[in-house]
Amino acid sequence: MKDGVVTSPAVQPDFLHNPIPDAVEFPDLDITSSERFFNREISWLKFNTRVLEEAQNPRLPVLERVKMLAISGTNLDEFYTVRVAGLREMVRNNIRRPALDGKVPQQQLDAIDQDARALMQTQQDVWVDLQSEMKRVGIDILARSELSADDRAYLKQVFVDQIFPILTPLAIDPAHPFPFIPNTGLTLALELKRKTDKRVLKSLLPIPAQVQRFVALPDGLAGTQRLIMLEEVLLEFLDQLFPGYSIEGHCSFRLLRDSDLELEDEAEDLVREFETALKRRRRGEVIRMTLSKDAPNGLTDVILSSLGLTKSDVIEVDGLLGLSDLDAVILKSRGDLQWQTFKPRMPERVQDFEGDIFAAIDQKDMLLHHPYETFDIVVEFLRQAARDPNVVAIKQTLYRTSNESPIVEALCEAAENGKSVTALVELKARFDEAANIRQSRRLERAGAHVVYGFLDLKTHAKLSTVVRREGEKLKTYTHFGTGNYHPITAKFYTDLSFFTCDTELGHDATKVFNYISGYVQPQGLNKLSVSPLYLKRDLLAMIQAEADAVAAGNPGVIWAKMNALIDGDVIDALYRASQAGVQIDLVVRGICGLRPGIKGLSDNIRVKSIVGRFLEHSRIVCFGNGAGLPSKKAKVFMSSADWMGRNLKRRVESLVPITNRTVHAQIMSQVMAANMADQVNSWVLQPDGSYVRDLGTGKDAWFNCHKFFMENPSLSGRGSVGAKDVPKLMHSDEG
Repeated sequence: MKDGVVTSPAVQPDFLHNPIPDAVEFPDLDITSSERFFNREISWLKFNTRVLEEAQNPRLPVLERVKMLAISGTNLDEFYTVRVAGLREMVRNNIRRPALDGKVPQQQLDAIDQDARALMQTQQDVWVDLQSEMKRVGIDILARSELSADDRAYLKQVFVDQIFPILTPLAIDPAHPFPFIPNTGLTLALELKRKTDKRVLKSLLPIPAQVQRFVALPDGLAGTQRLIMLEEVLLEFLDQLFPGYSIEGHCSFRLLRDSDLELEDEAEDLVREFETALKRRRRGEVIRMTLSKDAPNGLTDVILSSLGLTKSDVIEVDGLLGLSDLDAVILKSRGDLQWQTFKPRMPERVQDFEGDIFAAIDQKDMLLHHPYETFDIVVEFLRQAARDPNVVAIKQTLYRTSNESPIVEALCEAAENGKSVTALVELKARFDEAANIRQSRRLERAGAHVVYGFLDLKTHAKLSTVVRREGEKLKTYTHFGTGNYHPITAKFYTDLSFFTCDTELGHDATKVFNYISGYVQPQGLNKLSVSPLYLKRDLLAMIQAEADAVAAGNPGVIWAKMNALIDGDVIDALYRASQAGVQIDLVVRGICGLRPGIKGLSDNIRVKSIVGRFLEHSRIVCFGNGAGLPSKKAKVFMSSADWMGRNLKRRVESLVPITNRTVHAQIMSQVMAANMADQVNSWVLQPDGSYVRDLGTGKDAWFNCHKFFMENPSLSGRGSVGAKDVPKLMHSDEG
């Protein structure tokens, strides 16, 4: 990494090598009031803005930029169907409970509406720019007006063979009431006139989700790949659906519905209650409607009155409705316009033992850093357990996993092989409830014990234990994770997997399983800390311990990494520690309610967000323990929990201490240090709530933590090769 890059101290993203800048005075800010916090919802919208700005980042291949635009669209949809839906419900029920920053629900909705509309306009502007970029490199999105006669002949055959059989036009009149449009449903509204008697017909044409949103045309000149939107194809061949009618006007609209689940407090059969609730979700209240620009007034009035909406509920869009569908534009044949394929490493430690994962763990603790190191090891851990005659029991939490889950397959195989298998399936994993119900049925058929945990708590901890008979004794092998047991998301989420046969951690994990399955509150945990019982208490105590270290004349330092920081008690504890002289550096990818760098409040705190090729997902905290950071004396933890009220009070989460010397060094001096040093993917949070990124003038000089991890091996995975060739924080030049 080169020295001498000039940037403003307040924007300097390299936290590892640069001191915390001077705090800023905010004379109009009452630091004793709720003004000391940022609003959760507005902070989330700023996060999605950072995702969207990656779609404008010239360093990214053009189809990766399209992917970022699609992600920003999907994110915003989910935000409306859950967060905005919840706030509207509060307003409807006259609940005026203020958020952390003091805003009541209606004030939050007003602020969201203003920021979200601006965000959606930017999304459309970005899409226009990306279409130009794509056309320049040989991918052309055509309008109907650009079709040749040959194109129309080709598309007519596609329409007749592949689209027409799925379409269902729906008339709107007293005999045909307005139909139900599902969540994310995209629909064409049509005003037609019969040629014989001039009778007007209003009709809806739901755009089928079973057909790709973009239809491929034969390649053009010089191999240009050409696409056209499905709704354009439908409009081109409306005469096939409505023979004898002329089109007088049309528009398209898309609905988002309330997707938050409501459960009865005393559900006797949790699975059946969830199945019923999922059906209710599909028919939830309309939360947002996007409507194509210049829609005919008559059609608009019919749609609004039929859905019970007003014009204030509608967002008019001049462009593409349903940006989440842009995944269809990311053509597999154009790998040259995407990131180069990255193959995760296989840890040498496991290869040293000829693939025997239990032997590798038995030698010493092992940490894997996904996606840089393969998630296949986690799957293989359970497969080997399923087939090992010495394994007697497996316990596993499942929060999110894939539809054809190799984890579930391994657990089923273990149960069928006569082992005691307990699966703690979390039915309340938002948007994965239906998949988890299917997996639980499958596990039960295989003979596993399936437990659904608490009705009022989500089980979010990532735990797996394998009990193995070795000689006359039983040994427990434990896996702790910061991410889900999901082999697909493990390819682009950065997470930690920790394997150990430490006796005390194994006993603690077993007590947590017993807590979830039998409601037996764990007593006397040796090392593990869990929420909602102890985790928040322990975090607050360790934050205070750093302030006490400063008072005793020793360094006080905290490094932490998470997805969200919004718990008021934790933020206030960090403020107090800062004022006591503790140096606090935070990597918070998404929501952050803490105001950094304000004189008299957070003088010694700085915050950055990392948004890049991979989705930062691991949760880590390091306390200097009177010796500063990095230090062999530091207390290092990995966790499943973000620092939010829901994680600390309403979920079962884990905080795992790392005492193995190599793993300790890997997390602190490699994973955390690289995140602290990152410049390319980092946005620095300012005291006023804005985020600033300095892309720099000489891009080869900038350190990229994702690139560093892709190029360099991790410490604990090196095995007999040793750690001597694991480099310090450096990587090859960009470009």
